[in-house]
Amino acid sequence: MSTFEEAGSQRPRVERGGNRAAPDRATPNGNGAAKSTRLPRRARRAQLLTAALEVFVAQGYHAAAMDDIAERAGVSKPVLYQHFPGKLELYLALLDQSCDTIVSAAAKALESTEDNKQRVTATMHAFYDYVASAEGAFRLVFESDLNNEPAVRERVDRVTVECAKLIAHVIADDTGLPEEQSQLLAVSLVGMGQVSARFWLQEHGSIDQDAAASLIAGLAWRGIGGYPRADDHR
Repeated sequence: MSTFEEAGSQRPRVERGGNRAAPDRATPNGNGAAKSTRLPRRARRAQLLTAALEVFVAQGYHAAAMDDIAERAGVSKPVLYQHFPGKLELYLALLDQSCDTIVSAAAKALESTEDNKQRVTATMHAFYDYVASAEGAFRLVFESDLNNEPAVRERVDRVTVECAKLIAHVIADDTGLPEEQSQLLAVSLVGMGQVSARFWLQEHGSIDQDAAASLIAGLAWRGIGGYPRADDHR
């Protein structure tokens, strides 16, 4: 069955004069979704991703339905399928977007200063900012209910791998440690940031976000800061 058959085989409405309506103009689809205004393709895609994020975060992948996402976006299912051929493709697009966000945040944190102690602090705050963001995109990356899907697992692992590569480069340059050792240390630091931030959010304790991130940054620095700089051996 094609996606359009799955969507109810709706055909574009014919306007007066024989001209078909623009394919990205939503029409009523029987589920209460109102007709939306016409948007450029890029803007429509962004709108659909925002709606999908809300649905996936609230319901999880398996419970979410394309009907729910279309209704949340205020479009018909055919419009949704014009941009994403299926639910998995839509989920993967969201994962790519979310992974880009956290990797970019880590890169900016590392580039924000030449002081390594401040780099550790900035990176930990980047992880906490990401986890604490109101839209809850981190749940797609760190708490996905579709981790058995290879394409999803690949993207989830990408966050750890790419963030660790950025940090490992700094460690190797500063300490002179071999690449493999630098990578292992970097993965440990990334894990510390990710796991502690998620635990902090779930606990809803009395520690505010900045204090929690700074606390973990202090722990991380006491560990990684103990490695001598490469130029100390010269």
